[in-house]
Amino acid sequence: MTDTTSKAPPAPLRRPAPAQRRGARRKAPPTRSWRDHPLRRITPWLFLLAPLALLITFTYVPVGNMIYYSFTDWDGVSPDRNHTGLDNYIQLFTRPELFRVFFVSLYYLAASAVQIVIALYFATVLSFDLRFRNLFKGILFFPYLINGVAIGFVFLYFFQDGGTLDSILSWFGADGDRAWLGDPESANTSLAGVSVWRFTGLNFVLFLGAIQSIPGELYEAAQLDGASRWQQFRHIIAPSIRPVLSLSVILAISGSLAVFEIPYIMTGGATGTQTFVIQTVKLAFQFNKTGLASACAVVLLLIILAVTWLQRRIVPDDKVDLV
Repeated sequence: MTDTTSKAPPAPLRRPAPAQRRGARRKAPPTRSWRDHPLRRITPWLFLLAPLALLITFTYVPVGNMIYYSFTDWDGVSPDRNHTGLDNYIQLFTRPELFRVFFVSLYYLAASAVQIVIALYFATVLSFDLRFRNLFKGILFFPYLINGVAIGFVFLYFFQDGGTLDSILSWFGADGDRAWLGDPESANTSLAGVSVWRFTGLNFVLFLGAIQSIPGELYEAAQLDGASRWQQFRHIIAPSIRPVLSLSVILAISGSLAVFEIPYIMTGGATGTQTFVIQTVKLAFQFNKTGLASACAVVLLLIILAVTWLQRRIVPDDKVDLV
């Protein structure tokens, strides 16, 4: 009789574990992430070390020295520096002729308002689709690229007696041979006009960049609603570029108080065109009153900071929501 019971299948062969075959391996030490590395915290400061060193060396150290010199009677040459306390500041505020030059800044302040209006107009017009708009952009921005000394010499011949301006006016029957730089009113007006020609391009680029950052969907929606160009400017462009406009006003005020290049090259401060900066430079290098000149520079710095703070308080930079 045959055995009808089934035999159990043989158990499968088990392969030895890797540790049994080759021996137990050593566990690798856990790798440290860069986030946990101690150098990660100081790496940004290593990158900032060079610019911070340059900023401190060429900005804050000279400002500190200027404040220190303002309390001395240093002549800029002698190693002796006698401390005089507030004498330079008292002298500055008790001599009317030292502060009278600030009235010249009113011409440049008015010129700054004119150049902001001109720059805003052309930036708005050239932000739309217009023929030869790139050419006009280059023409408007080109004067800002020219060196201020070169501009001063060019317009010195432009405004001289019988010069280019008189020749152009004679074509229209106007009386020529006028001393445009001979009396304070016409001289300051002419110099302010030169500053308008030169710095309009800077404001133009600022306004144009701000306008081009506005989403195009807003213009399309305004056109579908039948909004005119003026309505688009009033309700879309003007609110959107308010921070840039505020920046331009700050630059205009500080620039009108610190005018130097153009009047110094063209008139040297003569005929009532002397600005506060020209007066400060003459006190330091012509009359060897570095202490008094430093006090003038400190006062000018404080005035610009006060005007900037006041302007920021009156017109704060609110966040603009374009959508």
